[in-house]
Amino acid sequence: MDIAEFIDLDRYPIECDCPERRDLLTSAQALIKADGCAVIKGFIRPEKIAELVIECDKVEKFGYRNFTRTNPYFLTDREDLPSTHPLRRFYDRSNAFVPADNLGNDSILRAIFEWSAFSPFIKEVLQEENFFPYADPLADVIVNLAEEGGGFPWHFDTNNFTVTLAIQNAESGGEFEYSPMVRSLTDENYDKVERVLDGDKRMIKTVHLEPGDLQIFKGRYSLHRVAPLRGKRKRYVAIFSYVAEPGMVSSPQRAKELYGRVLPIHLERAGLRADALID
Repeated sequence: MDIAEFIDLDRYPIECDCPERRDLLTSAQALIKADGCAVIKGFIRPEKIAELVIECDKVEKFGYRNFTRTNPYFLTDREDLPSTHPLRRFYDRSNAFVPADNLGNDSILRAIFEWSAFSPFIKEVLQEENFFPYADPLADVIVNLAEEGGGFPWHFDTNNFTVTLAIQNAESGGEFEYSPMVRSLTDENYDKVERVLDGDKRMIKTVHLEPGDLQIFKGRYSLHRVAPLRGKRKRYVAIFSYVAEPGMVSSPQRAKELYGRVLPIHLERAGLRADALID
């Protein structure tokens, strides 16, 4: 597969050492430093978006649809805490993930993820010394699909770095909203989380992603959500996941919640995460 047919390397020559690449890096690094989010508009050539939509249409039947009420941490209720505490704030969640093992060797999305120039570029944008592809066989490259009325309520990501590619939008809705770096490696900052959940506009940014846009996001520390969708057209977003530790996978609880399955590797590596964040 010729990656140059899909990625607009004329605008974004991420495979070469040239002034254009250095300028792109400088711009993206500044955005990441500012609030943990950088968007590269039109990363995929417009004429190739339709092929990505076809790929998503073929695998969307394998999406694990889950209709639940969840708090931002995907944890159970804590009746010992005040009713306003973030751990006690539950929201309807209605969307689906196509697990990574449905995207085989003929997948365009997997080819992008495994292209030799892609991960090094993302690593440089993030300026992270410890940077590894997610080792979870259900979650390294996935398709998120959402339908009318659905969305993904406020939450934190399990993996430190998430790279998303917008492929198809709903007819309306589906904006990406986030509160930058609202918690840290050692502090949950529940008071700030509570303010976001209460709708404090001063703490929330909104991004309107168009098909072909690449987003690099530190979702482990920034509270974020996808606004509810309207219309019959499905929203497709590909997710390429990276983490700070080699061999990291989802917790058994999160794998069951998001993908409907728990594999032996999830049980074998449960509890091995280095940080102390509660999810």
